[in-house]
Amino acid sequence: MIKLIECPRDAMQGIKTFIPTAQKIKYLQSLLRCNFDVLDIGSFVSPKAIPQMRDTAQVLNELDFSETTTELSVIVANERGAKEACTFEQIRYLGFPFSISEIFQMRNTHKTIEESFALLDSIQGLCTSRDKELVVYLSMGFGNPYGDPWNVAVVFHWIEQLAQKGIRIISLSDTMGNADVSDINELFSALIPHYQDIEFGAHFHCAPLEWKQKLEAAFSAGCKRYDTAIQGYGGCPMASNELVGNLPTEKAISFFTAQKAKTNIDLFAFESAVNQANALFSQYA
Repeated sequence: MIKLIECPRDAMQGIKTFIPTAQKIKYLQSLLRCNFDVLDIGSFVSPKAIPQMRDTAQVLNELDFSETTTELSVIVANERGAKEACTFEQIRYLGFPFSISEIFQMRNTHKTIEESFALLDSIQGLCTSRDKELVVYLSMGFGNPYGDPWNVAVVFHWIEQLAQKGIRIISLSDTMGNADVSDINELFSALIPHYQDIEFGAHFHCAPLEWKQKLEAAFSAGCKRYDTAIQGYGGCPMASNELVGNLPTEKAISFFTAQKAKTNIDLFAFESAVNQANALFSQYA
């Protein structure tokens, strides 16, 4: 079974015009009907860093979760955000962006790798005490355009450090959209059998014509967890001035259907959500 994590947070966070809360709620409600395994719904970071997500708490309080099996995830970047996220019963997962690039870690969270690595202990403790689960996004997981050292051995080093902390969900992130297909295949082929108690995911940023080759490389290596966004909207606003889009949900679903790999998606509800996405993003993106 393929696990799909729909990422409206990633799709919306880089849009400079503030999307009214009521419109966010309408769109997210349509996504909750689709039966995604997880919905990456917002973030508890400084509004100065990500102004678009400043209404995450209000959104969570006004959504109707009575008819969905989808679990919720949010991004946090410090202990304050993690504590706030843990007050919401609706949230199951706290995602933390941990970069193996010192430059990008400072750019993204204003902390060094050493400081961020230590912070994981506090956030992991909060998650354990509040019945949440920590998801670590390994930023620059497939390459580093900033000049910091990067190779497969560097990735393995940090995966081992995270494993020793008891992290059980790690999503390798193609933050800049520059992942090489051979690196994708090599990493997942080696990591998945070696760390059998860790659920590895793929968070790909990709140009419109590159999604399939990246998806094929991860799928053939045994990856079963994928972050996607309808129509490929979004990207990381901290990475560059020009956003590189996400893995398009509709194309991923078509790919898995062709591979006879099952997902939990309700296709009728998904079609409606795609229409909602087109209406929303054509207005604001």
